[in-house]
Amino acid sequence: MKTGVILLAAGSSSRLGRSKQLIEIQGEKLINKGIKEAKKSRADVLVVVLGANSELIQTGFDSLNTPFIVNPHWQHGMASSMQAGLRFLMEKEAIDQVVLMLCDQPFVDASLLDQLMTAKAESGKGIVAAAYSDTLGVPALFEAYYFEELLQLTGSEGAKKVIFNHLSEVLALDFPLGAVDLDTEEDVNQFLSLYPIKNLPNSN
Repeated sequence: MKTGVILLAAGSSSRLGRSKQLIEIQGEKLINKGIKEAKKSRADVLVVVLGANSELIQTGFDSLNTPFIVNPHWQHGMASSMQAGLRFLMEKEAIDQVVLMLCDQPFVDASLLDQLMTAKAESGKGIVAAAYSDTLGVPALFEAYYFEELLQLTGSEGAKKVIFNHLSEVLALDFPLGAVDLDTEEDVNQFLSLYPIKNLPNSN
């Protein structure tokens, strides 16, 4: 099973007022942390999807050695950015399954991504989704059967819609730290005050 990872980093960070992709977490840009974790995982290929301020965001990672695309329609919502990444991996890499991840979930690491893949292989389920805050969401893994449905999403619809359309085919992977994201300056300040040192808590 060839596994691709789509790291979504196309948003304008309007609530934060600056590019969240370039927030420094323990001395490392948030987008670069996500890329490094994806590359350390057992996934076969990665694509980063940029949108708003794409030239600026490219300064936050090794853009010469990391596959990325720029979604010119990023303002249409998360669906279009996810679809741009999925089409890229389907056409260029012929993937069998895909992991969707966001760059603003600082506790997503290679271990968690590998757990998604292991759980998928062992359970035989078509979807494995992270479970936190009494819901299911990303990071999540989808087998190829669901690609067409993902490509039909519109606007601000995310992968969660597909997850909830097929609950009987979903394995939930407990990931309480998935609730931590960095949408506002308050979120960032709280995170940095709680985790000022290099080693973050294990995601398990």
